[in-house]
Amino acid sequence: MSPRRDRAARQDRWDWRDRRETAGGELDPVRDALLRAARADAEAALAQAAREAEELLAAARDECAALVERARRQGQADGAAAARERRAAALRAARGLELAAEAEAYAELRARVRERVRRATADRTARARLRRHALALLGPRAATAPGPEGGLTMVAPGRRVDLTPDTLSDRALERFGAEAEALWTP
Repeated sequence: MSPRRDRAARQDRWDWRDRRETAGGELDPVRDALLRAARADAEAALAQAAREAEELLAAARDECAALVERARRQGQADGAAAARERRAAALRAARGLELAAEAEAYAELRARVRERVRRATADRTARARLRRHALALLGPRAATAPGPEGGLTMVAPGRRVDLTPDTLSDRALERFGAEAEALWTP
């Protein structure tokens, strides 16, 4: 700052002090009233700000509580959906295991029946009975061929009879039908 400006600023300060001192107590009531009004305005502004802050905090608390409740309900819904999905997957897996066990039981039953029919059709008497049965169905002109694992097949024009152990076993199990499930169902 230049020396001239500095001196002018000092002079303004002294002028103001002089005026205040010369006014004496004449302005004190005005100054006091202005200070009281300013304090009252400040207190009112602070009270208003405190009320608004409390309202904002209350609204934020309410919104927070609503968000927490919404999240809790969503979590329950998501958990319930996940539980249903897991239960359905467990039921599918259990059903798959049950079907696999039934298929295994049926395969074992089929193998046992086939083995017994093979043994039963292995001797001459059984083959002779099968032959008589096939001739009764197809007539005396039917051609006979031995089956690969016992039994026989016979062919007549337009007709064929398969009396092999596997075919006889499968037909017997088919006739047994749904009753076969009773063997592995509790």
